[in-house]
Amino acid sequence: MNIDVERIHQTALALLDDPGVRMEHDEICSLLLSHGAREGKSTNVIRFPAELIQEALSLCPSTFQLADRLNAGKQVSPDGESVIWSVPGMNIHEDGAARPFTSRDLPRWARLLHYLPNVDGIFSFAMEDVPPKARDVVGLNIISRNSTKHIRVFCFSPEGAETMVRMKQVVGNFPWFSIGFTAHGPLRWTNLALEIFRRTAGAGIPVTVNGEPMAGVSGPVTLAGSCAVGTAEILAGIVVNQLLEPGRPCIFNLGLAHTFDMRTAIAVTGGPENALYAAAAAALGRLYAIPSSSWVSTESMAPDSQAALEKMFGFATHLQNRVSVVWSVGQLESEITVSPAQAVLDDEMIAFTRRYLRGMEVSDETLAIDVIRETGIAGSFLEHAHTMEHFRSELFEPHVLFRQRRADWHARGCPTAAETAAETARRLAGLEPHSGLSEQQLGDLAKLTDEFLKQV
Repeated sequence: MNIDVERIHQTALALLDDPGVRMEHDEICSLLLSHGAREGKSTNVIRFPAELIQEALSLCPSTFQLADRLNAGKQVSPDGESVIWSVPGMNIHEDGAARPFTSRDLPRWARLLHYLPNVDGIFSFAMEDVPPKARDVVGLNIISRNSTKHIRVFCFSPEGAETMVRMKQVVGNFPWFSIGFTAHGPLRWTNLALEIFRRTAGAGIPVTVNGEPMAGVSGPVTLAGSCAVGTAEILAGIVVNQLLEPGRPCIFNLGLAHTFDMRTAIAVTGGPENALYAAAAAALGRLYAIPSSSWVSTESMAPDSQAALEKMFGFATHLQNRVSVVWSVGQLESEITVSPAQAVLDDEMIAFTRRYLRGMEVSDETLAIDVIRETGIAGSFLEHAHTMEHFRSELFEPHVLFRQRRADWHARGCPTAAETAAETARRLAGLEPHSGLSEQQLGDLAKLTDEFLKQV
């Protein structure tokens, strides 16, 4: 994908200089002004010189760890293999219907994602039965008890952010969870977002800095124009984070950009344009030498053919463009809803895509001319040791897709792929939880959570 990201970058720099970005936080405005930024034409509007942007980018690490609870996990970089996360949301779709997601759903949701091999990180959630200000803290505690995988916290309040900084030290001084926030554009960072950046600074917590322009609404209807707006917002957010914590790991997340359906007035997150935004995000991340991010989404309400079309296309394009971090697993209804069955199907799609992108190795071993001659004309390779040695690494083996005969399908009750995935999801969610934490650590996390819940 050939996108002129240098021109997008230069346009973003021009926007940062004029008109600038509204930063709705007096203390951070003062910090910016003391480091070379200039006042704009109205209150809290800050103009960012190119030198300040470049200095901030130079402080960002190009490669860093998104750790699990065992201080392992994945390295993320602008050129590496995509790291896959689940998604936030508000509803859960099961047994043919959607309902609000609650704290009772999160343990089994986390266990399911723990056992899906292509999921690297788990998002926290907007749980209906938890006070809004406590949803980040409660979510971090619940997921920690049910999976060892990296956690991407869905931030709700500055007070919760402070408590999560304390929770981080209970497990260890390594990045076992990350946070993030989105600019509410065009060209605007809210006090809530900036205060969360401020209160988590200094703790070594990776941060996803999100620009989310909607083409035709909070950004120009042209994709390049929206990319320029989103890039300016993200660069402003990166400057803030680097002034607050020099060297803080930052992820450039332009891939949340989306379009607006002019007929239905619906935000579109699963269209071909979203794949173009993801490609631009990845290319800009490489230009800035920091990891990028995007989402693979669908407007579908259920795990159906529309979800399959939009999400398989999304995985193929996002992973092919080497987006560093991809939000995706389980997502339905433009990230409003998640589905356990869709999570299993997504895991299968990711494995399918990765096998394709791995390509075809051509070597003496894979050309196998000696094996062909040894087997001979009209022979069979099925019994040959070469087949036994290579078939598992060479051939994709699905877990959900049906690859038997029609009689076998009838014998199983003619299940759809979604029905098979739902049954797999129920089985995996019922397995034993793994936290990787001691009883003392689990107790300390629960204590901090309970104390915070009493405050709110």
